Order: sequence, then structure tokens, then C-alpha cells
Amino acid sequence: MATLTPTLKEPRTGHGGGGGPHDRTPGGGGGGGRGDPDHNYGERLKRYRLGMAIGLAAVFMLFLSFTTAFLLREKVGTLDLRSNTHVRDWQPISLPVKLLLFNTGLLILSSLTLEKSRRDAFQQAAISVTAVIPGVKFGDERRLPWLGLTVFLGLGFLIGQLAAWQRLMDRGIYLKGTPSSSFFYVMTAMHAVHLLGGILALLYAAVVVWRFRGLDRRRVTLDVTALYWHSMTILWTCILIILTVVV
Repeated sequence: MATLTPTLKEPRTGHGGGGGPHDRTPGGGGGGGRGDPDHNYGERLKRYRLGMAIGLAAVFMLFLSFTTAFLLREKVGTLDLRSNTHVRDWQPISLPVKLLLFNTGLLILSSLTLEKSRRDAFQQAAISVTAVIPGVKFGDERRLPWLGLTVFLGLGFLIGQLAAWQRLMDRGIYLKGTPSSSFFYVMTAMHAVHLLGGILALLYAAVVVWRFRGLDRRRVTLDVTALYWHSMTILWTCILIILTVVV
């Protein structure tokens, strides 16, 4: 007489191929069923942060070289080939300080809104594990569009910089006018170009946040973008201090 013997199957852990219900979060995009999702996410974040840090180091070195040339030009002057002596021809210019300070406030505020967006993404990932609990609702709450507000403030900063340049040109102060005006236009323009690149990164981050459901991808994108944006805010603050003190 045949008998039936039940077969017991070992439960899978999070380190296997498929993973159990606790290994998956709504929209989680880290593991993809291969290894520990949190570990993969941490490794990716470290790599992206390292790459961004290397890129930012190059940017800061560029501005440091211009700042050094700026200070030397103001303190030492230029070499007169006829008399073989240094000539001090630095002529200070009157900057629209109030407008520049207003622009700085916009940029600092944009860093705060971006940081809020970044922290919301991390908070959303932290509480996403509760979605597997019956009766717990997830993802239905309304959130302020902090990322969109950051883009708006960043564009406001650039428009304010254009207004500052226009005020100088209305006074007859142009790029090729004096050494001080040349340095002002060059340094502020370089920063504006780098900030425009940050706005493009913000737009890409917005696409990732609104279109893709992977929480890990959102966190990595927002974290690296915030690192770049905060660095541009710090860089502009240093440039403003140098320009208002020296120029």
C-alpha cells in the first residue's frame, strides 16, 4: 500500500534568489532579488558620492585658481614692461550688494528645500516596510513639491544674477572695462554655468522621483544631486564674500 510522505521546504532568506515578503518594499529598487538590497544600495551610494566628490574637487580647484589670480591681481597689480615695475591699476566698482544678497538668500533657501526633499525620500524608504503589514496604508499622503520649489528658486537665483549684471552695465561697467569688473563677470558667470548644470540635474531627479517607483534609485539620485547643489551654495557664498570685500 502506497503512502504519502510530506516534503518540507526550507524557507528562503533575504540572501537567496527570490526573498521573502520582508525583503521587498513597495517600489524598492535596490536588490532586484540579488543579495541584500540595503547592502547594494549602500555600495551604489558610496560609489556615486565618491564620483561626485572627485568632480566637485575639480570645480573647487578651478575657482580656487581664479580666486588666487584675482587676489594677486588686486594686491600686486600688473607688470609694466617699459619700466619693469608693478603698476597698481585696480579700480574698485560699486556692486549691487542688496540684489546679490537677495539672490544669495534664494540660493540658500533652495538648498533647504532640496534637503527637505532628500530627507522625505529617506523617510519614505524607512517606513515603506510597513506596507507589508495588513491594514497599514502607504503612499497616500500628500507632500509638498519640494523638488519643484528648488528648481523654481534656482531659476530665480539665475534671473537675479542677470539683473545684477544688467545693473552694472547700466552704469557703464562691462566685462572689458576694468580688471575688477572683468573678474566679477567671469567668476559669477562661471558659477552660473555650474549652477545651471545643477538645475538640469534637479530636473533629472524630478523625472526619477515622479516616474520611477524604485525607492533606492530615488534616494541615490536625490542624495548625489543635493551634494552638488549644496556645494554650489557654499561656493557662491565664498565668492560673494571675496567679491564684496575686495571688489
